[in-house]
Amino acid sequence: MRYPVPGLQPASKSNRRRVLLIGLDGIRWDIAAESNVGSTLQALAKAGSFHEMTMEVPTISAPGWGSILTGSTHAQHGLKDNSCVGGRTWNRPDFLSQCFYQDQDTRTFAAAGWPVLVDPHGLGPLIHPRMEQQYAGLHRVVVRDGETFGYSAVDAEITDITLAAIKSGSFDVGFTYCCDVDDAGHIHGLQGHFYREAIMRVDAHVKALTNLISARHEAFSEEWLVIITTDHGHVDEGGHGGATARERESWVIAWSPDGYTPDWDKELRPEEITPLILREREIIPTDGSPDKNP
Repeated sequence: MRYPVPGLQPASKSNRRRVLLIGLDGIRWDIAAESNVGSTLQALAKAGSFHEMTMEVPTISAPGWGSILTGSTHAQHGLKDNSCVGGRTWNRPDFLSQCFYQDQDTRTFAAAGWPVLVDPHGLGPLIHPRMEQQYAGLHRVVVRDGETFGYSAVDAEITDITLAAIKSGSFDVGFTYCCDVDDAGHIHGLQGHFYREAIMRVDAHVKALTNLISARHEAFSEEWLVIITTDHGHVDEGGHGGATARERESWVIAWSPDGYTPDWDKELRPEEITPLILREREIIPTDGSPDKNP
């Protein structure tokens, strides 16, 4: 068989939809939606589904991602700031863990340049290391440090690692994360070209990822769902954490290369993302319609 991408490797057959959650920190949709800024994001939102989401206060990354990644409210996961002091994330398994518990043949993958999300030796992690599954080849965690080495370079590396994992067919449910845009917002604010250029860089990463997933679908007829979201907005001057509408605003894009669109509400809550992913991972019957009672 001739594959559309050189080196594309087949994966084991699955009767569950494969999922990639792409986390893009601190992207305000009104700016991503500007002409020639978030072109890929705009196209995916048009081809798939777009959902508004309002984040809980404080609008800080660890609490926000804690809710998105674990399906928990702030009161449940206990995260108040990026120090993670007082958090109960070891009691709140992330969506990758929950997908594995749903089906123990599930291979999971996470890659991020913000150590709080993935580094077991850092302040979190929000993604559980699950060492037994790592030893068994069922779970892989890639840790990089954008705080030290800069998010523009680290996001590109994280994307390349994720592309290699997609090309090799090595996971069924994955999470990959970029923080370049949030970093630019803090340093430069949102008024000038720096924030927009950061969105363009991240938008290119998303294009590469979704193009490769489309190639896998074309080559192997794999069922995929790509979910893209952000953890908070920004005030125009740059910054977040408060209760203004601009800081609390978020969004979700759901897209599939086969045209499948999930039946989700127009407005979502951050703690709904994980249970929605679990629902999308329910067994797909042979007629292609979702089986809600597998």
